[in-house]
Amino acid sequence: MTMILGRSIQRVALEAQCQFLALPPTFLLPLRARLSTTANFVKPNPPPESLRNAGVFNVTPAPLSTRPRQSALRQSTCTQPSSPLPPPPTSPLPPLSPSVKELLPLLRAQPSHYITAHIHARPYLLTLGDTLRLPFHMPLVRPGDVLRLTRASSIGSRDYTMQGAPYLDERLFECRAVVAGTEAEPMRVLEKTKRRQRHVKHVKTKLRFTILKVKELRVRSLEEVEGEREAGKDHGGDEGGVEVGNKGV
Repeated sequence: MTMILGRSIQRVALEAQCQFLALPPTFLLPLRARLSTTANFVKPNPPPESLRNAGVFNVTPAPLSTRPRQSALRQSTCTQPSSPLPPPPTSPLPPLSPSVKELLPLLRAQPSHYITAHIHARPYLLTLGDTLRLPFHMPLVRPGDVLRLTRASSIGSRDYTMQGAPYLDERLFECRAVVAGTEAEPMRVLEKTKRRQRHVKHVKTKLRFTILKVKELRVRSLEEVEGEREAGKDHGGDEGGVEVGNKGV
């Protein structure tokens, strides 16, 4: 009986070794088979009936994985285009104070005016016909565009001055400037080096600046301001206090 069991065990071992040797090496397999990420579950062959009756092998088959195979494709979620939002309700413009109504006709009667306009939080003292070189380049404008300056802290003449807190109401004045062009400074080369190193890095910079020319500066009358308030019109500019108008000649 012992000899029969030994021959059966040896036969099973030889069969398993032959099955292992029958598989080709991994470098001979195709690339698709080597890169496959899906798990292939092979059901093992049960041992012979004689060995199970003898009690040599007591093998319980492992349960197959019941988890569903994860798909590599992702379902794209189709979002419906949202409906456009309704425009915000326009609040009525505040009325002018009595002091402004009293000073505005006197200031308007003066022959010439000046204004302290603010562009991107920088104040500029301007009058009609001045040429302003901004310390930066405005990328969204072209030569000939007309800009309306809507933010000012003061406007005045030789005898009167109106101050804002901190800015004036943009309905009280009209200040427009035309883009004359751009200027560029000479090329500057900055040498950068590190301690205990012989390599010198050269950084080249060439800044550009926008040139504006003031072509209109006037104080509006009370009739224009009150008529604009009744119509509910608002000439609000952007954060920098500049509103782009039509292209000039």
